[in-house]
Amino acid sequence: MSKVTCDMAMSLDGFTAGPNQSLSNPFGEGEDGRLTRWMVDEPETHAEVIAGVVDAGAFIMGRNMFTPGRGAWDLGWTGWWGEEPPYHAPVFVLTRHPREPLTMKGGTTFHFVTDGIEAALERAREAAGDRAVAVAGGAATVNQYLAAGLIDELRLHVAPVFLGRGERLLAGMQNLDLEPAGEPWGTALVTHLTYRLPRRA
Repeated sequence: MSKVTCDMAMSLDGFTAGPNQSLSNPFGEGEDGRLTRWMVDEPETHAEVIAGVVDAGAFIMGRNMFTPGRGAWDLGWTGWWGEEPPYHAPVFVLTRHPREPLTMKGGTTFHFVTDGIEAALERAREAAGDRAVAVAGGAATVNQYLAAGLIDELRLHVAPVFLGRGERLLAGMQNLDLEPAGEPWGTALVTHLTYRLPRRA
C-alpha cells in the first residue's frame, strides 16, 4: 500500500494560513508570504525539501486550496498555478459540488471528489501506483486525514512567525502519536520536522 505523506508550512502558533483567504490574499490576511519565505529566499539550501513537496504519484487537496470561491463552480477558474501546475500528476480535490475533470499542461489533471476523504484516498492510491500519495492541504483537509489515521508521514516546515488567527493545523487533535523521523534541521527562516504516524485505518 502506498505511503501517505503531508507537507505543511506553518507558523509557530500552528497556523497554515491567515483569516479571510481570497483571490487577493490566497494565504489569508497577515500571512504576506512569511510562511514560505524560505522557499523564495533560500531555494538552494532547501532544494531537497522543496522537491519532496511535489514528489508523489497523486495528490489530495481541499476545495479551499484549489479556489477562493464557494458554492457553485466558476468553470473559468483553473487553480492558482497558471497553465502548468507544479504537481505533474493526478490531483483529487474534495468538494460538495460536482465538476468534470480539468486537464492542465505538464501532466496535472484535477479530479473533483464529492464522496469524502476515504473515496479520494482510494482513487489517489489507484492513480499513484507504487508512489506516495500526498495530502497537500489545506489545514482542515489535513486535520480530517490525521483524525482518521490516514497519514503515515507528516512533514512540518515551521517559520518563526506568529499569525494569531486563521487556519490552524492540528486543531482538535487528541491522542495523536508522533514518532520523530530524523533530526530537525533548518535555518533562521524555517525548521523542518518529520514525524511518522501509526496507521489506524
